[in-house]
Amino acid sequence: MLPTAIQLYSLRDDAKEDLEGTLLKVKEFGYDGVEFAGLYGRSPEEIAELVKKIGLQPVSAHISLPELSANAEQLINDYKKVGCKHIVIPWLGEAERPGGENYSNTLADIARIGALAAENGMSLSYHNHEFEFVRLENGKYGFDDLYESTSAETLKMQLDTCWIQVAGESAVKYLEKYANRCPLLHLKDYVGEKSKNMYALIGLNDGDQAEKKQEFEFRPVGYGVQDFVAIIDAANRCGVEWLIVEQDMPTKDKTPLECAKMSADTLKKINK
Repeated sequence: MLPTAIQLYSLRDDAKEDLEGTLLKVKEFGYDGVEFAGLYGRSPEEIAELVKKIGLQPVSAHISLPELSANAEQLINDYKKVGCKHIVIPWLGEAERPGGENYSNTLADIARIGALAAENGMSLSYHNHEFEFVRLENGKYGFDDLYESTSAETLKMQLDTCWIQVAGESAVKYLEKYANRCPLLHLKDYVGEKSKNMYALIGLNDGDQAEKKQEFEFRPVGYGVQDFVAIIDAANRCGVEWLIVEQDMPTKDKTPLECAKMSADTLKKINK
């Protein structure tokens, strides 16, 4: 059985209003740890004390590449104080992605930041979306180009099960392909089809969606189209250390906390 965590971005409004109460709920639901997306105005020492008191493991933190590029040493030190073992780049802008005009700078930044993380006993990972699974001029997916252009010691992955399936690829296949390079697995369920509003939360919302057959919607784990039994089996075989639930937006008739509990309840049944 793999330990489970939740990306606190899924509960961002609750955490902003009452961080301790939200973390207590996360523990009550049965999660073992949390992944951060900011510290809610608290110091690293305060966060470390809080999660220790509640009994949650601080697993990882999402930090944008521009932030890391400008202030890597301080940020890595901060999250080391929190107790995190992993730093995750949550996405890349179009110019910074494989095939983009600033891609070489991205690789240089990753090499520098990944080495600094390793020196501090931490790892650097990248969290994919669907847009990395586009063929480049060299015929490779951008995702594969990124990982073939970096070492396993420098850059690991946080594979997102939703976005890779939306892209038409298989989480199981990619866990096997990059076995032991994916310590953190994002479990994210959904219904509907690829559409141009999927990335509204990161400012990429454009285009007419009249062609959609079913509206894209995030769902709790086990309430969408993903085969999580097969995915978790592959995770156990391929060196995954943490299963991390992320639901960018709650299901329409549920609160974020209700969705988090539904995901936790599913994992209690299938995470073996």
